[in-house]
Amino acid sequence: MLFESKLILIHVGDSSEEKTAKFQEILAPFFIDGLTVDIVYEPGEPVTSILKTVRKKKIDLLILGALKRENFFKYYVGSIARKITRRAKCSVLLLINPSVERIKCKHVVVNGLKDEKTEQAIKAAFFVGSALQAEQLIIVEEITQQEVAISINDDKSLRRANLKKEKLRRQEDSRINTIVASIPEKHKKDLALRTQPIFGKRGYTIGHYAQVARADLLVMNGPGKSGFLDRLFPHDIEHILTELPTDVLLVQ
Repeated sequence: MLFESKLILIHVGDSSEEKTAKFQEILAPFFIDGLTVDIVYEPGEPVTSILKTVRKKKIDLLILGALKRENFFKYYVGSIARKITRRAKCSVLLLINPSVERIKCKHVVVNGLKDEKTEQAIKAAFFVGSALQAEQLIIVEEITQQEVAISINDDKSLRRANLKKEKLRRQEDSRINTIVASIPEKHKKDLALRTQPIFGKRGYTIGHYAQVARADLLVMNGPGKSGFLDRLFPHDIEHILTELPTDVLLVQ
């Protein structure tokens, strides 16, 4: 058992003996390993039914199948995952490449941006990476171009920009090292750790990095409360949800 937890299987629809028998057949191999399962039948609209069960059962982690890229023909399915992700009060794992035979997770990428949720996201990345026996964990420090904010028009301004970037890198490394130092050694001992500063638009940049680096799992801070301004100026996570670069864990 990877996380030593109970599985709650949510089926949107009415219950029946036939459905229960089918679920039992699928899960039978895992019962041998001590899996505890609670099957919940919740009729109704998918988003509402799933979120209702999450609240009622006090679920810690919701696992959803998701689409790598939304398009016109598959928008309905993709939009369900996105709506649930925005509104869920628990962490959400979006799987874009589920398989019957487990494919080993070798490479985990986690955001290290300066945010109140980042420490929890990094701790979750180490815990999950260790449980999945990953080999490498990279903490990506996203730095926006606005933080550098120097117009480059000659060699002198270029040097100033580079010095400011280096200062920001050192500040970010110091902050991240403090977080990593608080993580139990048992979750760090088998993981090759490194940090990677990247400059660009938050959300989009780390998604692109995870894709290029061929990460098996991207761990991100979960979305906060959404309101009118968030619809005008989308949250960083919207870039990830629109085109998932890999499996994504959003930590609340």
